[in-house]
Amino acid sequence: MKIALAQLNYHIGNFSSNTSKIIAAIEKAKAQQAEIIVFSELAIGGYPAKDLLQNAAFLNNCHDSLTVIASHCQDILCIIGAPIPNTDSEGKALYNAAVCLENGKIIHISKKGLLPDYDVFDEYRYFEPNRQFTCLTYKNTKIALTICEDLWDDDQGNNSYVGDPMQELLQENPDLLINIAASPFSYSHYQDRLAVLRSQIAKAKRPLIYVNQVGAHMDIIFDGRSLAIDENGAICCELKKFEEDLQIVDYSNQTIQSTTTYTEPQDQEIALIHEALLLGLRDYFRKSGFKKAVLGLSGGLDSALVAALACEALGAENVLAILLPSIYSSDHSIQDALDLVKNTNCAHHIIPIKDITQAFETTLAPFFEGQQPGIAEENIQARTRGTLLMAISNKFGHIVLNTSNKSEAAVGYGTLYGDMAGSISVIGDVYKSKAYDLARYINRNQEIIPVNTIDKAPSAELRPDQKDSDSLPPYDLLDQILFQYMEKQKSKEEIIALGFDESTVERITKLVNNAEFKRFQAPPILRISPKAFGPGRSMPLVAVYQ
Repeated sequence: MKIALAQLNYHIGNFSSNTSKIIAAIEKAKAQQAEIIVFSELAIGGYPAKDLLQNAAFLNNCHDSLTVIASHCQDILCIIGAPIPNTDSEGKALYNAAVCLENGKIIHISKKGLLPDYDVFDEYRYFEPNRQFTCLTYKNTKIALTICEDLWDDDQGNNSYVGDPMQELLQENPDLLINIAASPFSYSHYQDRLAVLRSQIAKAKRPLIYVNQVGAHMDIIFDGRSLAIDENGAICCELKKFEEDLQIVDYSNQTIQSTTTYTEPQDQEIALIHEALLLGLRDYFRKSGFKKAVLGLSGGLDSALVAALACEALGAENVLAILLPSIYSSDHSIQDALDLVKNTNCAHHIIPIKDITQAFETTLAPFFEGQQPGIAEENIQARTRGTLLMAISNKFGHIVLNTSNKSEAAVGYGTLYGDMAGSISVIGDVYKSKAYDLARYINRNQEIIPVNTIDKAPSAELRPDQKDSDSLPPYDLLDQILFQYMEKQKSKEEIIALGFDESTVERITKLVNNAEFKRFQAPPILRISPKAFGPGRSMPLVAVYQ
């Protein structure tokens, strides 16, 4: 039989658009003589719907969409993710389910058993875990149908779940494995995902179809890359990354073949990050109904990087760069910013902030009398810029893009209500050292980001001859320590044991801990790493960190 893998980009709560998109995919699959079409986890309603799952109107819309979609499933089996009610008197109100539709009816439901509540996941808040698992039999083919995490059992060393859905399903000796998923992107996750899928194939000695979601929902980005893998673990078909796609595979006699030739992708980590950020930024604007973006362009690397990404994702005609030079802004920084404007062809304005900051300082002079100028005066400049950008946003409806990188966010090297302002943090999960790689990648075909912006020493330019290295270790060193502390979640002692200087580690980890209150007030961040600030790293604001 022919099986269609339908990898779609859903819009949470947009039932009209999502339902139309699903029905169009069903009709396309039927036109290619597919007998089964498979969609991703919680395609009905979108994922993650969060507390909308506790809203009666939202759940009624999910039910109505399923009914409409079922009416189009004539002579084809549709496997699709949806929240369904728990009819038992005990437990949570919903199950996370794979609903099987044929000829206008539900013929089978598989419910998710393993509900992740780590990192960005919070499924146990909404769903009851399933405890009984049975295969679906369709046209003499026994299918072990699971939902995402049900494949990620204890054998992977991942989590200590009670129970193993696949172990139960394999006792029925299935002919085919199907997994529907909403597996978020991180730049290192694909190989882990592939290893898990192949591990289950090795146990079952059966082929597997895996359908993942694609698209971005604020901070979480889904890369797609749905797969059909044969019983030997060889990939027969891989759907596009970061794009919608529909592909047909042939299944017969417990083996699977693709109708197209599969070519192993040559993934570059930095290229994946680039594509993920573009999708995250584009979907944030499209799904929120925003059109125009504004950002402060300083001539430094971070703002140049965000401007270049915004122009590529949204179109240069939708990006407004505001140059906000102070008395400390160097001529070469202003020129670098103007060169980027020329290279991208985005609109720009220059608004000097000298007089505004002087007015603040004059007003505050009686309160600051006898005090040496310092961080307070530097922050006035940053907050002046933030205020002007927000005023432009309010007046013209442009959305402010935050330009802080992960290294700065980690150690609190940013000003609340100043350069930390914005509706979305575009590179807040990109370390500074990685930002340089990303800038060079953007320039791979032509110069977009001026070379001088990449080559010069980084500086906030808030006082004469200021350099980031005045107050921080070199970014290459800083980022290594931050990576071990945050992504690897190692203790100070473990990091020092790796060979890092004890006093430097002590200082950096203290800065990270002390900046928690700042990050709590920061804009949401596009997640591209295994451990990003935000929902995936929930820390108390008032605590003693040892």
